[in-house]
Amino acid sequence: MIAASSLVGTAIEWYDFFLYGTASALVFNTLFFPAADPVVGTMLAFSTYAVGFVARPVGAAVLGHYGDRKGRRTTLIASLVLMGISTFLIALLPGYDTIGVAAPVLLILCRLVQGFALGGEWGGAVLLVSEHGDSKRRAFWASWPNVGPPLGNLLAAGALALLNALMPQQAFLAWGWRIAFALSALLVLAGLWLRLHVAETPLFEQAARQQPDKPQRMPMGVVIRDHWRAVVLAAATRFGENAGFYIYSLLVITYVTKMLELPDSVALTAVMVGQAVAVVAIPLFAMLADRIGRRPIYLTASAATIVWAFVFFALLDTRNTAAIVTAVAGGLLIFAAYSSVIGAFFSELFPTAIRYTGVSLAYNLASVLAGSLAPIIALVLDARFATGYAIAAYLAAMGMVSLIAALIAKETPSTTLDTTESIDENNTPSAQTAPAQP
Repeated sequence: MIAASSLVGTAIEWYDFFLYGTASALVFNTLFFPAADPVVGTMLAFSTYAVGFVARPVGAAVLGHYGDRKGRRTTLIASLVLMGISTFLIALLPGYDTIGVAAPVLLILCRLVQGFALGGEWGGAVLLVSEHGDSKRRAFWASWPNVGPPLGNLLAAGALALLNALMPQQAFLAWGWRIAFALSALLVLAGLWLRLHVAETPLFEQAARQQPDKPQRMPMGVVIRDHWRAVVLAAATRFGENAGFYIYSLLVITYVTKMLELPDSVALTAVMVGQAVAVVAIPLFAMLADRIGRRPIYLTASAATIVWAFVFFALLDTRNTAAIVTAVAGGLLIFAAYSSVIGAFFSELFPTAIRYTGVSLAYNLASVLAGSLAPIIALVLDARFATGYAIAAYLAAMGMVSLIAALIAKETPSTTLDTTESIDENNTPSAQTAPAQP
């Protein structure tokens, strides 16, 4: 039930978030950002996509604060409701032809709320599992929330592909795409039902009992002051994973449809196959990580990113459907390897009293620096050099950052999560360790 709650809730939020990204490549570039040059319209649409990432650290700070003070479960329910409302409102927005510049402005506001909500989702979902789970299988249990992004993207791409196939292009652009966004309301209700039936984590309850009555410092201040090295290191390990994910699953749609001038169905099929591969592979890699550790998985995935970046575009440029599917599936298999260890590794870096804030900040910092800019930088590089290999060089550089971070990082599986740290008003930390609860 706990793993299902984390997985389903995360998948729903990422469905909402990625639905926007997929629609940016297929719909929003013409409906909300009309321009004579279709590439310019796509870049503008991706720019609003990046706005959602900018809001994520704010969400990480605010929701992380409440997650460390009020509890993981309550905060996760709030983030899910915020995401569902903002996504449903996008389904109702009129286009540029109807209300002019107000259309993209309202779209950006909805996107900001999406980013804010997602900023607090992943950290809470991971902690809900890892703080309940068996320490010997921590990577496995903590990997389930990471199945949410590829599963959510699979659902988003599948919904738009199905709607695109069932109706004429004109109808799809006019109103068909809105159905996929409206469905978010039903998915949110299912996610809420699951989360309302999950108990708070025993480690958070233990930490709350051990905190003194005197005022506590803000978790974000403690993280930035005392744990900033852990935040930077954790974020750096995600550069190859995050940049790769958005290139393999989002930028590829624009590259295949606009640069290679192939049908939408080719790109959407490749993305759906690749996401399905990732959904299956993440828990399998996590089982391996519980046996051999986090660093070997990180190192292998980072090295593979550097190599596959060039193979990826070589396969795309063949214009062969099977080769394109192979390129995306291979890239998302590498993403799955990264994702299998992120949840456990991040959880093991921070004490209970500030863990929600710490993991959320590290996770979303990487998303802003690597993920949000990846599609935009890729489009600029392609426009400047007219070759996918320029994008490949950028992705390889992101993989190198993760490789260096993984070499610096220490192994963490032996870390016990049942350690709390209270910071009193005199800024004096006190660590307490209690027996692990089942």
